Amino acid sequence: MNVLADIPGVQVGHAHNFDAATGCTVILTPNGAVCGVDQRGGAPGTRETDLLRPMHLVQQVHAVLLAGGSAFGLAAADGVMHRLEAQGIGFDTGVARVPVVPGAVLFDLAIGRADIRPDAEMGAAAFDAAAGGTNAREQGSVGAGAGATVGKILGMDACTKAGVGQAAIQVAPGLWVGALIAVNAFGDVVDPASGQILAGARKLPNGGFADTMRLLPQMSSNFAAAGNTVIGVVATNAALSKEAANKVAQMAHNGLARTIRPAHTMFDGDTLFALATGQGAPAQATLIGAFAAEAVAQAVVNSVKYAAGLAGVPALQGD
Repeated sequence: MNVLADIPGVQVGHAHNFDAATGCTVILTPNGAVCGVDQRGGAPGTRETDLLRPMHLVQQVHAVLLAGGSAFGLAAADGVMHRLEAQGIGFDTGVARVPVVPGAVLFDLAIGRADIRPDAEMGAAAFDAAAGGTNAREQGSVGAGAGATVGKILGMDACTKAGVGQAAIQVAPGLWVGALIAVNAFGDVVDPASGQILAGARKLPNGGFADTMRLLPQMSSNFAAAGNTVIGVVATNAALSKEAANKVAQMAHNGLARTIRPAHTMFDGDTLFALATGQGAPAQATLIGAFAAEAVAQAVVNSVKYAAGLAGVPALQGD
């Protein structure tokens, strides 16, 4: 199976604490990459996203951080910055090189331990894993997805374990598009072909899935809502402008809409970054964005397919 690290110029590493059910994932682009971002949903937790928009000075990033721990988890980016600085990588300000490390976090404090969150030490560990290629192909309950869950309309007691999913597609000879998504959604994860629920809010005590979309009209505002957000990265080795990278990030969200029901709610802070390493030929944003959405959809399905039960939350493949 192809994963994000199969994209030329991209390295991936995970670090986690399974007792606390949290972790982080670092996506390294040591030679730099053009980066765009598209944030949807009503409850985001992000870092360094404004500079990714057109008409801003910085043109390339050196890593992207995805982390659990809610806003506390943004501190893991400090460890990534220190590692990059030690290697002389960063935006040259004339007096120091400042590594550019955008990031996004998800809320996993309601599972495991709320007092242990990703920090600079964990961010550095994920950086080291990425640089060493030790766990780049892992999926499921790892890294930023260690504490990820889906289907929380009935509360944490009825949710299902999810995690990190990956996929990569060879669009044409020498042209790749891939995705790594940490799925911590309010809604259910569905098979995009059949619409069948793969993971989500569970019927208790009899089993099966309750179907969040069916429950929504019945429950009005009287449902559990806290503790969500889907975050991720799509990447290509194509050469894209900053404007095109932002368009790709926007189109990539179509993959979430195909596989998460409902997506982009007021209780999610869904954020996707788009990286273009430029090691291949220039390509149209429409082509890359279309296949980015496909890769995202595959990655979301893999996030529940490979997840393992943790901290009392069951998974599709069993505890």
